[in-house]
Order: sequence, then structure tokens, then C-alpha cells
Amino acid sequence: MTVRGKKWLLGLGLAGVAMASGLGVAAMVLAGRIEPYVRQRAVQYLSQRFDSDVEIQALHIRVPEISPLRLLLTRRWGASARIEGEGLSLRKRGGAVAAMLFSIRTFSGEVDLDSLFHGPVLVSHVSVDGMEIQIPPRSARPASPEDSAGSTAARGTFPGAVSIQEIEIRHGSLTLLPRDPQKLPLRFEIQSLRLQPNASGALQYDASLTNAKPPGQIHTTGTFGPWRSREPGDTPIAGKYTFENADLGVFSGIAGTLQSSGRFEGRLSTLRVRGQASVPNFQLRRAGNSVPLTARFDARVDATNGNTVLQPVAATLGSTNFTAAGGIIKHEANQPRAISLDVNMPNGELRDVLRLAMKQAPFMDGRLVLRTKVDLPPLAGKVQEKLILDGRFEILEGKFHHSTIQRQLDGLSQPAQGHPGNQDADQAIARMTGAFHLENALIHFSQLSFGIPGANLDMAGDYNLDSDAVDFAGTLKAQATLSQMFTGWKRRVLEPVDRLFERAGAGTYLRIRVNGTSKSPKFGLDFSRR
Repeated sequence: MTVRGKKWLLGLGLAGVAMASGLGVAAMVLAGRIEPYVRQRAVQYLSQRFDSDVEIQALHIRVPEISPLRLLLTRRWGASARIEGEGLSLRKRGGAVAAMLFSIRTFSGEVDLDSLFHGPVLVSHVSVDGMEIQIPPRSARPASPEDSAGSTAARGTFPGAVSIQEIEIRHGSLTLLPRDPQKLPLRFEIQSLRLQPNASGALQYDASLTNAKPPGQIHTTGTFGPWRSREPGDTPIAGKYTFENADLGVFSGIAGTLQSSGRFEGRLSTLRVRGQASVPNFQLRRAGNSVPLTARFDARVDATNGNTVLQPVAATLGSTNFTAAGGIIKHEANQPRAISLDVNMPNGELRDVLRLAMKQAPFMDGRLVLRTKVDLPPLAGKVQEKLILDGRFEILEGKFHHSTIQRQLDGLSQPAQGHPGNQDADQAIARMTGAFHLENALIHFSQLSFGIPGANLDMAGDYNLDSDAVDFAGTLKAQATLSQMFTGWKRRVLEPVDRLFERAGAGTYLRIRVNGTSKSPKFGLDFSRR
């Protein structure tokens, strides 16, 4: 190569270096000029869109290294800049203290350069890490006209409008603040959340969350918005969900693994949720016996405070069908109850209920008819100490398995029919009806009628769940007269006094007491009353 050629080559190289350096410098200068403008536009958009005070701690623009001449000739078409920032926060305007709406630790995105100057600003993708979202109650916001889906903010036509094609959020949380400051807020951990706007102004979402209590994984997809900045509780939402591996063991007194799926629609403050749930290993810790529990439900949910009103829920415990309706008030503080339900079991299996409630194997079989009111304060202590039941029940075709109980009933039923000593008599089949009230682990029976062939017992008393202690007093009405309940010389001796024990249409009327335990009750005459 000639000396002249070498000089040309060297000159071209230096020119290339100079051009590259110039492009770098130009990009830095351009970025330096754009950064304040982008910050202004971002603050303007967020401030108007969410009616909030906006703060951005740091914002950086990375402009591609292309010549300013090319940007001018192409009118910036096809060129994009990368925006990176940190410390973004929005606080709701009004009130004595500005309430935090959401904060972001770091964020980044790709913005079309031409749209920065001719709007609306086009952002292809936004990545957010560490986002804390808080939805305040109505009481925390100043009175002002409501937004509508057709407002200028919702349509994105005001000067600071931004069109974002996709938002991806990781490591975030959603906190729903209650209207009552005495209540605890609802908090959901967000593993991932992907948002894409649609033509109506709503957002298509795909989210994975961790529920706090009971802990479990939630996956949900659907639509959210348009956002109602004046009243977030009025923001529309719809979708479907799955809730898996929820550990009920975090609640004192119960255990099991919950699975649920369903659909929901409405607004954050008035959601309708329809779905199904199952707990294949549901148990009360006090008893420790697992009984499968399934349910199909239709509920009204206020997502801003967690309050839930159940339409009649069709549920199955073991092989027993029942319905429940009422309200579930979550996260109450200084309130008398958190759950209030009306339960109706028209034709249940007694064995299923006893398996759930008792440590040992069920001591009785039969058909159970039950109507009861269930009140349960927040699950912070022992369930049996908090649970309040008030209702009526009926047991049909009841039969005891424990030989001691059945033997005593047979020994009572056979003489009551006038067949004392008849070894061929059928085992006594019991029928029970009663009214009960459970509170502080003590069941008080204001009425308990116990029917066996040949006799009826009407009693009242208490059963202690902790000590398994039985204490009842009442009356026995037998079909047979007193003498007919005996054989041999005892029958002849007692015949003259039969009329003394006849009363209320019964051949024999006696006052009795029952005490001991549910496994081994002791029947005897009550001499403390006339």
C-alpha cells in the first residue's frame, strides 16, 4: 500500500472514531435534554391519571447511538429510547395525611422517541420490580365527582396520555385498606403480574399471587378497569381463578388442604364469586379425624375489606349433604364475631358428624336432621372455646355401637315394653330430638327427648366437650306399668302400687338422672326431686 493510501486509511479510521465519539456525545447530550422532558411528562400523566402527588427519585434515559441527522431525517420514526428509574411513589391528594397509593422500587421501559413529542407516548414494554399497591377506603379520599369510563383520563386524550402495550410486575404486593381503622388490611403477595391494555380501556391481566392466610398459591386471569381514581372500589374486575394447596393449619383448631376454583365479576367493592372448593383431609384438631369436605358456592364479596355474604352453599361432609348461608366477616378487631352462618342438614349421616367431632370412633349410627346458627369470632384461639352454636336436631334410627350403652338401653327398653328378661327382643333403636346451645366448649340441652321402643325420656342438662362429662335430669315414661317391668314375685308385690306411678298417659312415670361420660353413661332414679 502506498503512503497516500495509508494516510487515507488512517484518516478514515480517525473519522470513524470521531464519528463514533460524536454519536456517543450526541446521544449523551440528547439524553440529557430529554430526561427532564420525560420526567415532566411522566409526572404529568401519573398525576392526572391517578389524581395523586407523584415523586420520582431517579430517572435515566438511554438514547440509541444514531446520528442526530438521521433522527431529523426520519423524524425519529422507528427509534426508541430506554427509560430506567427508581423510587417512584404516588400519594392520594386530599385529607390530613396523603395516603400512599403505590410505590415502585425500580422500573424500566422502551419508549418511541417520536411519540415523546407528538403524543400519545408509546411505550412497548414496562418492567417493574418491587411494587407496593394500596387501595384506600372511600373515607380516606376527599369528596369529588366520580370518574366514568368515558372520562378524558380514562380515554387517554389529555396532553400527558401514555399508551403502554405491556406491563410486567414482579415481587409486588397488593394491600386493601378497610374502611374501619380497627380492622386489619388484606394483603396479597404478587409473584408475577402481566398487564395488557385493551380497546375498552381495561387491562387484560395474568397474575400469580400468594395468599397470606391461609397460605396458598392463587393464579388468576381476566380484565381489570378502567381504573376509577376517585373511588377505586368502583373499578370493574372480572376473571377466573385457581387457589391451590392452601394450608388451613394456620388457623388454631382446624387443619386440611384447601383447593378451590371459580369465576368472579363485578367491582372491587361488590364482587360476585361462583365456584367450588374441596378439603379432602378436613379435620378439627381436637378430634384429629379427617373427613372430606366439598362445597359449591355463590358469594358476594367486598374485596376492599374481605366481607363475604354467602348465598346458600351446597356442601358435602363425607357422604352428608347440607347447606349454609350467611356472612363471613374477616380480620375483625374488637368485634363479637367473624363468621355467622345458618346451617341446614335435612338428612345427614350421624357417623360423618361424629367422626369430625370426636377423637374415638363414632359411638352411634343414625340419620341426622339439623338446623343451627353458627357464630365464630376470628380464629385466634381454640375453636371449641370460641364456637357458638344454637339450634335444634333430630336423630332417627339411632343405634349405639358401644355395648355398655346399648346394653343399658336394651335393659331399659325390654321391661318398658312389658317384656322383662326377653333375650329375643330387638336391640333398642333410639330417636332423639332436642334444642341445644354450645358456648365455651359446653353444650347445654334445654330440651332433649330420647325415644326407644316402649319408653320416652325427656331431659335437660349439659355435656362438656373437654371432660366428656354428662349431667342430665328428666323424666322416664314407660309403656308398661311398674309391675309389668318385673317378673316373678316382684311383679305380684308391685301390682298394688302401679297406680301411684301412672301419670301423663304413661304406665310408669319416673324422675331420673344420667351422668358419667358419653361412652359410659349411668342411669338412675333422681331422689332429689319429688
